[in-house]
Amino acid sequence: MIVIRTEQMNVFKKTALLSFEDEMVEHLAKFSPPLYKVVGEEQMRKVIQLGMSQAAKYGFTYRGPIRLYLELMLLFGSYFDTDPQYPWAAEIFINQESGAQMQRAKFLYEKALDYQEKVVGPDDGYLLEALKKNILFLRHPLSVTPENYLQDILKEIAQIYPQKTSYVGIKGLEAIIRKGIEGAQRQRLGSMRGMTVVIILMFVLGHGCGGDPIYSWIIKILNDKDITEREGKIQDLEKHLLSWLEYRLSVH
Repeated sequence: MIVIRTEQMNVFKKTALLSFEDEMVEHLAKFSPPLYKVVGEEQMRKVIQLGMSQAAKYGFTYRGPIRLYLELMLLFGSYFDTDPQYPWAAEIFINQESGAQMQRAKFLYEKALDYQEKVVGPDDGYLLEALKKNILFLRHPLSVTPENYLQDILKEIAQIYPQKTSYVGIKGLEAIIRKGIEGAQRQRLGSMRGMTVVIILMFVLGHGCGGDPIYSWIIKILNDKDITEREGKIQDLEKHLLSWLEYRLSVH
């Protein structure tokens, strides 16, 4: 009788996980070449490790559902599962009636396709136009007021990306705006410009972008002790955000 020791089993599991990780690195490099080029292999492995851990929480243990989960992270941000912009994801994950993991993966895939059609648009047309409008918005003086900030920024976002506004709904946008305001204040970036930059970051990159390994440049700026003044960090975040938006436009 063959006896497999615990140590041997652990080595086998570790080898299998590393093999799957290698496979996903290669897959995601092909799935989103522009993003992979910026993120790089080392950081993408951190994304994959985070995604595998998060997917497991929802009972995703098969290769296909895990791969889909990782793809959705690249599309919507690593924390799309709790993002108020994408409530359908949380509903599918949490709702026990959604079925087993393959069925839930199917629902997620269908929702992602629906989003691509209605929000990203044919040949990414809606998205590209929104990227251009985001750049123009950030390069011009703010047309928002302290007295009516929530409504003013909501109106600006609706003009920047009407398709996403319609899809997400006012409730979802208000939630992301409030998260942005809270996040900016927590990071001591609570000026109108600071709040606006953080809100646009969350709107474009996902509500958890401040801790997302896909966008490690945000984490570096927020933790940079050499930038001591609030406006310095806001300007640095804005500069990098503009660079990212311009890069996405250039590689389409």
